[in-house]
Amino acid sequence: MSKLSRLEVLNIMGSTGLVPLFYHEDIEVAKKIIKACYDGGARVLEFTARGDFSHEVFNELSKHVQKNYPGLALGIGSITDGSSASLYIQLGADFIVTPVFREDIAIVCNRRKIPFFPGCGSLTEIAKAEEMGCEVVKLFPGSIYGPEFIKAIKGPQPWTSIMPTGGVEPTEESLKDWFNAGAFCVGIGSKLMIKDSTGSYNYTEIVNLVKKCTSIIKELKGK
Repeated sequence: MSKLSRLEVLNIMGSTGLVPLFYHEDIEVAKKIIKACYDGGARVLEFTARGDFSHEVFNELSKHVQKNYPGLALGIGSITDGSSASLYIQLGADFIVTPVFREDIAIVCNRRKIPFFPGCGSLTEIAKAEEMGCEVVKLFPGSIYGPEFIKAIKGPQPWTSIMPTGGVEPTEESLKDWFNAGAFCVGIGSKLMIKDSTGSYNYTEIVNLVKKCTSIIKELKGK
């Protein structure tokens, strides 16, 4: 069961503005990634359920986070149906993220008061998601739509909160483009998960890059 309320998760997302995305089948590696992101200032993380037995890894990570990282919201991404959402909520997911909007997942999340961030690609999809209780929608893939899409949506719907994912770079230029366009927060995956020449994660560089991004975002949100 989630340790954070729906409003707490949304407030953390809005204040930090960064959601690192990651997946690894090795629980110890995943723990080190979480520590690196946390040390860099991230307070919301999305574990993408893309591997076999990913629920077993998430189960251990959820317990680890609840014990060692108070105030850190750990959610689950790449969910495709309501039953999977229910499973991960039982395992402690603080929020659910999907590549598309699904009513069955919205119903499950609303019943348990868990934030649901669905992938949307049109104003119609966004409006439908909001009608089903979604406070934040994911713009995916962000590289296809670009910051101008958010700016256009915020015209007729200034209340809409959008999280672009897939196409956001951990650079000042990219972050400035997205937040100046009106992004609520951004999701960044592989671009944050720096590896060394051997293919292993460089945790020190992950800390530094996350710290750089959170600093830039804080400045942009302070304007």
